[in-house]
Amino acid sequence: MTHLPLLRAATGAAFLAALSATPPAMAANFTPPAGCSLDLTVQNRGCTVAQVYRCDADPQGWQRTALFDRDGLYYLSAIDAETRWMESQSTRTGILDRLVENAPDDASFSGLVATGEDSFDFWTQSTSGELLHHVGGDRLTGETVTIDGQPLERTEFELTTTDGSGKVLIRRHGSQYISREFGRFFGGLETARDWSGKTEKSDDSPAAFALPGEAGFGDTTPQFDCDQLLSQIPQERAAS
Repeated sequence: MTHLPLLRAATGAAFLAALSATPPAMAANFTPPAGCSLDLTVQNRGCTVAQVYRCDADPQGWQRTALFDRDGLYYLSAIDAETRWMESQSTRTGILDRLVENAPDDASFSGLVATGEDSFDFWTQSTSGELLHHVGGDRLTGETVTIDGQPLERTEFELTTTDGSGKVLIRRHGSQYISREFGRFFGGLETARDWSGKTEKSDDSPAAFALPGEAGFGDTTPQFDCDQLLSQIPQERAAS
């Protein structure tokens, strides 16, 4: 699945400070931290946009992502060459999650593309002290689609997250996409059910890609499904 991760605390703090110092009128274009270069901008369904970049100080194969919604930057993450979830951070809560090393079963992007399926079983720990256990798997469906000129392969995934005592917190399943060229997952249709029984469905499939020099590269304003989300607000209020 999309093994979204995070920035190291020092790098993330410096990056957030730099963004907070940027005048609002200049906030429409993304500039990665010093020593980093922007590779790709992805406009997603569900009114989000992702900036994918690499940093010279990172291990070989790492990719970082900054996610923006209508209110601005809300999530930072980092994956390694095998798409392992290395670290992730909510910029609105400040909570940072890191991969606990020596996982029982590390995620393997190379294994997925070689065999068509991959299981994973790993733990993450947050700066608040919370330990979470993530178990699941990805499978290639054999279907290839082209979105905005980019060939992608569809996957199916399932994921169960439990707390340190083994209590199930959330179960997720759905479909996503991978790109062999970019060496990463992209979002898709997902259903999530939490411990209380609440179920939510979402679609954060990629809708448009922008490479260096192309229109929309670095744009932090979401372009897809935002009007739809706004139209749901009165209905939700009326139902509450």
